[in-house]
Amino acid sequence: MQKDNETIELTKASSKGQIVIPVSIRKRLDIKEGSMFGVAAIKDMIVLKKLDIRMKPEDLKALKLIEEAWEDMETGRYKTYSKKAFFEELKKW
Repeated sequence: MQKDNETIELTKASSKGQIVIPVSIRKRLDIKEGSMFGVAAIKDMIVLKKLDIRMKPEDLKALKLIEEAWEDMETGRYKTYSKKAFFEELKKW
C-alpha cells in the first residue's frame, strides 16, 4: 500500500547524464531552479536530498571567525595553547 506522501515516477537520463524530476514531485517538494541537493550512491540506487541553503546568523558568524583565523595564520598572528587551555577555549565556541 502506498502512503499519501510517497510518489513513484519514471524518468530517464539524457546523453549528458541529466535526469528530470517529474513535475508532481517538484511541486510537492517545492523544487525550483537553483534548488540544491546532496547526492549519494548506495549500491545501484541514487539518493537525492533537498538542501536548505539559507544562511543562519550563526553560520555567518562562524564564517567570519574562520576568515579571521585564516588571516591570523597567514600573517603569523596566532596563539599557542596548552591542551587544557585549548579545550577551555573550544568550549566557548
